[in-house]
Amino acid sequence: MNEAQKRIGAAEFHNTHLSYVIGEEGIEKFVATPELQSENSIGTDPSPPGQAWTISPAGQDEHPGLYRIEINTGHGSGVKILNRPSPQPFQESVRYAEQNLYARGRELVGDRDPRGHEFSVQLRSFDASRTGRQVGVAVLISLCSALLQKHTRGGLIVVGGVNLGGSIEPIYNAVSIVELAVEKGATAVLMPVSSRKQLYDLSDDMATKVDVQFYSDARDALLKAMAE
Repeated sequence: MNEAQKRIGAAEFHNTHLSYVIGEEGIEKFVATPELQSENSIGTDPSPPGQAWTISPAGQDEHPGLYRIEINTGHGSGVKILNRPSPQPFQESVRYAEQNLYARGRELVGDRDPRGHEFSVQLRSFDASRTGRQVGVAVLISLCSALLQKHTRGGLIVVGGVNLGGSIEPIYNAVSIVELAVEKGATAVLMPVSSRKQLYDLSDDMATKVDVQFYSDARDALLKAMAE
């Protein structure tokens, strides 16, 4: 298969994914190939249910950083962070995402009951950034993805925070975030629509390397993040 891809050319195998179906419910599992993905960069294969890539916009004492959110579901209730110790900003992102899932469960996950599952959350950092600040939208998408057992799009980085009321928090360094996303191999970035005007300053070279898409609220972000 890989040799055939080399001979035929990249254009004809754009967004090619290898997968297999297991179980009575026909759950599709994607196979990440080493040619397409490395441990510290974004691959083009869809991410497994419960996983999403994100970039923290960070703060005054920290640069933006790449993270992967990994969430599994089990019997029980509540949300448990596996990182020990877990950074306080990340705890806040998880708490806000959890409360939004409970409050807006019907529009996010339909008839699935989020309170009837236990979610185990892990944050993986791929840069010097360690706080996991303002990554609540990616956490919320991962929670929904885990509950629905749906894959998230390959090559996608989700950016943004959400507060307890469901409002999306503004981002003030959108250009730097997109530049980092390109550096990490992302093909698409999903960010709050309030960031759109900042990206007028994105260079033409960067603009041709990544597809920047915008969302208005958490449900809009979830729909755009799910793999087809």
